[in-house]
Amino acid sequence: MSGREEAYVAAAFASNFIAPAGPQLAAFEALFCELTGFPHAVAVSSGTAAMHLALEGVGVKSGDIVLASTFTFIGSVSPIHFMGAEPIFIDCDEATWNMDPKLLEAQLKTLRAAGRPVKAVVPTDLYGQSCDLDVLRDVCDRYEVALVVDSAESLGARYNGRAAGRGSDAAVFSFNGNKIITTGGGGILASENAQLIARARHLSTQARVDVPHFEHEEVGYNYRMSNVLAAIGLGQLETLSDKVAKKRKVFEWYEERLGGAPGIQFMPENPKGVSTRWLTTVTIDPETFGCGSEQVRSALEDANIESRPAWKPMHLQPCFAGSKVAGGGIAEGLFERGLCLPSGTQLEEEDVERIAKIILSLGTV
Repeated sequence: MSGREEAYVAAAFASNFIAPAGPQLAAFEALFCELTGFPHAVAVSSGTAAMHLALEGVGVKSGDIVLASTFTFIGSVSPIHFMGAEPIFIDCDEATWNMDPKLLEAQLKTLRAAGRPVKAVVPTDLYGQSCDLDVLRDVCDRYEVALVVDSAESLGARYNGRAAGRGSDAAVFSFNGNKIITTGGGGILASENAQLIARARHLSTQARVDVPHFEHEEVGYNYRMSNVLAAIGLGQLETLSDKVAKKRKVFEWYEERLGGAPGIQFMPENPKGVSTRWLTTVTIDPETFGCGSEQVRSALEDANIESRPAWKPMHLQPCFAGSKVAGGGIAEGLFERGLCLPSGTQLEEEDVERIAKIILSLGTV
């Protein structure tokens, strides 16, 4: 926490807006737009809810095909299932760990030739790094496909000089407890498209028609963010740049200590952008280092230090058994060898030093 949140929460209580409406909610959306450059945004209950509304907004319907990153968290793709659409997963590339534009284009070409047009593409900004958005945008435009970016992990990141997600049809952000900023739980849907956001705002409040009684011409969702949570978010957003700077400093501390260790490699940074380094993530080659990522994770756990495996690819998840995937080998390798190290903004250099010493003590060198 930044220390500024309590004043905003107190103001929310003083205003008596303890509901999914109020001045703090409006101010939170406005400040988000000011910091990111998006002209329109609607704050909702989670990043997953934002993705659901985004897919609705670009016209995804039951039976449609949606292409999505396989190396991601399930909240990025579960709304495809909510919509009754068919997910086809796309592997990442080794240079950025994000969706491979060449594989995407090949899959779009194959599906078009088979008479199976794609409705939307959903790449993930992995671990705080923007996907190669302009390249993906060009591919999607040539195939007339909507581009919805899962930027849940990348608030504060930059790509070609602009905020992560800018240039897509819609971008989704998360404020879960472990994200760059948190509202305790929540998300936001942002877009250049005013009509898309207006539609999402309407659906997020049970699609209630603006008349004195409760009137619903269609079924909506109870997705609007609480004014109290938005108040927390205001205090968090004011220190976003500080949080990103600290995340990147934590990464530097790790790199100084582990960068020369045989068999340990850090997630590369796309030269087109600046990652938030939301999570400092490494791969560990057991043959070169002397043990694998799971052994390192267990050793850290024994020292009461939490680390976490890299995302298990969606095409390997039991709930998506039978789903198609283009490629998959790179994501599978990153899952097998990847480890997310402690990356909280409360970490100090001596904490990283302790973690690094434990890791290095497990190697053969």
